Amino acid sequence: MDSRFPELDALYRDVVLDHYRAPRGRKALADPDVENHGMNPVCGDEVRVALKLKDGQIADAAVWSRGCAISVASGSMLAELLVGKTSAQVKRLHEAFRSMMHDRPGEEGIDLGDLEALEGVKKLPVRVKCALLAWTTLADALRAWEENGAHRPAAPSTTEHLE
Repeated sequence: MDSRFPELDALYRDVVLDHYRAPRGRKALADPDVENHGMNPVCGDEVRVALKLKDGQIADAAVWSRGCAISVASGSMLAELLVGKTSAQVKRLHEAFRSMMHDRPGEEGIDLGDLEALEGVKKLPVRVKCALLAWTTLADALRAWEENGAHRPAAPSTTEHLE
């Protein structure tokens, strides 16, 4: 967040708080094709991601998060972005978000949607892991699904993969 633009800071705070207070994707998903659980043992943030896949795309997604506002909001934003995307598109979104969190240039033309409200987190390195937890959990789930096929859970994600 940039203190030179207090109205933008307030808008971003409002977006993050909205996702924290009313997380998207928090629902039961019967018979998911892939699911994964991730946690940050340092702070206690926890996330579960479950997906239904059809014709190479994510047909439905459930994301349950518990923890700080940044972690829950990031999981909620992830849930909003997933449906209709292919694994390759999700990987590009994940990499663009990681690049933003680590203050590196990312691929041009990728719409991060509400995730842009989390850009200020990059100034708080210890909180970057909070923002990336849902995304790393999702990436591990998709990787396991691609390697092992449907209905096989991924190994639990932890903060070791968040760098």
